[in-house]
Amino acid sequence: MNSAIARLCAALDYVFQQPDLLEEALTHRSASPHHNERLEFLGDALLNLVIAEYLFQQYPQASEGELSRLRANLVKGETLAGLARGLKLGEGLRLGQGELRSGGPQRESILADALEAVFAAVYLDRGLEACRALILNVYRDGLAGLANASELKDPKTRLQEYVQARQQSLPIYSVLEVHGEPHAQSFTVECAVTGCRAVAVGSSRRKAEQDAARQVLEQLLP
Repeated sequence: MNSAIARLCAALDYVFQQPDLLEEALTHRSASPHHNERLEFLGDALLNLVIAEYLFQQYPQASEGELSRLRANLVKGETLAGLARGLKLGEGLRLGQGELRSGGPQRESILADALEAVFAAVYLDRGLEACRALILNVYRDGLAGLANASELKDPKTRLQEYVQARQQSLPIYSVLEVHGEPHAQSFTVECAVTGCRAVAVGSSRRKAEQDAARQVLEQLLP
């Protein structure tokens, strides 16, 4: 076992009974035909199961939609890659020369997939309970600082719920201007609610609407 993999095992606080599983989990398809994509497929399912179970138990009053938003924020590639960087997982990756030269050890998708593959390797090594314990340990800080489910709702949804709860008229979104070529357009959108309005610019109509809704919320909320 090389030093980078030994450090990763120490960071995970886990000792593999079958080290070959970890080696496969850290092998990108650019390095060998025996790569980690099948393990990544299994690890993705295991991660979703463990996180869904945790959220189901910890948030008994949350709706399905709220639980889904919380889970999506935890299992997305950006989150996984951040966790992988914290574990210095990239130092233990096996990559082809092309990937190494192009910054593969720090690429978000490669790191995220490899971490999911590691979860699967632990499952195959010692079973579901060991896998669950390791995932929850890796996510420990993130779970401790988890936002309320309502905070993960997008601004348009939050604004609509705000006015509906007060029996006010729904927000009206108006496109004021569209600039640029079809492949690089800029949208200027107004959001208007009784007594408040805001204008925002975005690279898509949706982004501009979300930003305008966020600005209106800031005006409405104490």
